[in-house]
Amino acid sequence: MILKIDGDVNRYYVQTLCMVFFPGATFPENETPRPDIPAVEVRLEKDANHRKAHAVIRVGKKEAAGEGVAEASDLLSAVKAEKIAVGRAIFAAGKVFFSYSPPWGILTGVRPSKVATTLVAGGNGIRNSRAILRDEYFLNPRKAALAVSVATTEMKLTKNLPPKLCSVYISIPFCPSRCAYCSFVSYTSGKLLSLIDDYLQALFLDIDDIFETIRELGMRVATVYIGGGTPTVLTAAQMTELLGRINRHVDPSTLMEFTVEAGRPDTITAEKLAAIRDGGAGRISVNPQTLSDDVLRSIGRHHTVEEFYRAYALARESGIATVNVDLIAGLPEDSFRMFSDSMDRVLELAPENITVHTFCVKRSAAMRQRDGIFSLNAADAAKSVEYSQLRTKLSGYRPYYMYRQKNTVGNLENVGYALPGTEGLYNVFMMEELHTIFAAGAGAVTKLMHYRTPGEGGSVIERIFMPKYPYEYLRDAKKLREGDPEQGTPSRREKVLSFFDVGKENP
Repeated sequence: MILKIDGDVNRYYVQTLCMVFFPGATFPENETPRPDIPAVEVRLEKDANHRKAHAVIRVGKKEAAGEGVAEASDLLSAVKAEKIAVGRAIFAAGKVFFSYSPPWGILTGVRPSKVATTLVAGGNGIRNSRAILRDEYFLNPRKAALAVSVATTEMKLTKNLPPKLCSVYISIPFCPSRCAYCSFVSYTSGKLLSLIDDYLQALFLDIDDIFETIRELGMRVATVYIGGGTPTVLTAAQMTELLGRINRHVDPSTLMEFTVEAGRPDTITAEKLAAIRDGGAGRISVNPQTLSDDVLRSIGRHHTVEEFYRAYALARESGIATVNVDLIAGLPEDSFRMFSDSMDRVLELAPENITVHTFCVKRSAAMRQRDGIFSLNAADAAKSVEYSQLRTKLSGYRPYYMYRQKNTVGNLENVGYALPGTEGLYNVFMMEELHTIFAAGAGAVTKLMHYRTPGEGGSVIERIFMPKYPYEYLRDAKKLREGDPEQGTPSRREKVLSFFDVGKENP
């Protein structure tokens, strides 16, 4: 795609707006104009507090134009006013060009409920917040209602939290096979799976270091989340050893939540579930993604619907309190009829949590090269997502966290639903950036959060990245954990303590 910007406008923001109408678009430098290459032109004008943007979308001989205005004020910064004006202009042009209104309007961020939270917390109330999202951000009324519902639930869940909380994420980046749509850092070949024993030994040292740092900071661990990959690719003995290592440092009974993302049904056994339960975890995921064997084959999931039912029954028999089930709307070869059947059958099982994702293909996924992956209207996916929202509501679930990704079918969202009192708190803490998340393992990212007083300029975020691949992690984790005196590189603990400037209050 060719992008031409006239004025002081954030280029990345304009790109995300363009991708609402052109999913999967790329923006190479110095692209040679051709009639078949989509082009978008944006111009921003400023006059005192007034911001006015013009946008033109052009493909071949077809083009459409739009305008957007916004006023900077005490309640709306100049930067936000500029973004809103540009968003309105591109939205107006795209609506004419495609005869299509994106369901999330001009909200392009990962966390659409964040704007809703700001509106509700600012005293607008539920009804007015919905109206503002609908009329000023152009959200579909159903999406506006969803965003406000998620925001109000999150506000209730996070009200009156004690100070100095943190969470810990532990990465098990291995899977028995790779799903065709997956872009997570997970490894499936026999050679890489053979690294698991060595990987765990390195991971244990990483875990020790993180918990020692947490103690030094005087923080309290609120949640622990073991994710992947597929953590249940570990044997029962390996799972016991991993959970035992964590329990050296934290008593599970003091945690607000302890999750193991079991994931693939074909890796779940009674012995592994017993190890998880005995290790103190009270929440797991059993994720079929669909209850159609034909769709499972098309996406490279090496398990059957029958295996999912077997794994789910084992999870129930294990005594683990909270079970989450994942489904994906808009999968290739899927249809609204097939998805709604999957949804109905999952609801019959009555898991405490249900997460509905929208199909999304990242650059690294094997399926990206197939035709027809991205669909602008994505009617079946949109109907599927709406059906999931209606059916979960009627079944007593409420949406409690939500996020979006680039290149989702129909520019749709991922939503977690829960029976009241069973919400996955780690998901909320992580998505809404409410406190520090320490992370151990390959591909793990520690996100340090320091909330300063208003006079100090708000919150500060810093990320510390561990090596992405298991073999890199085995090679370099010690150096990153302990530092490199020869290179003058500080250890991770030194970076963390320096960030928090230990001794100050409210880390």
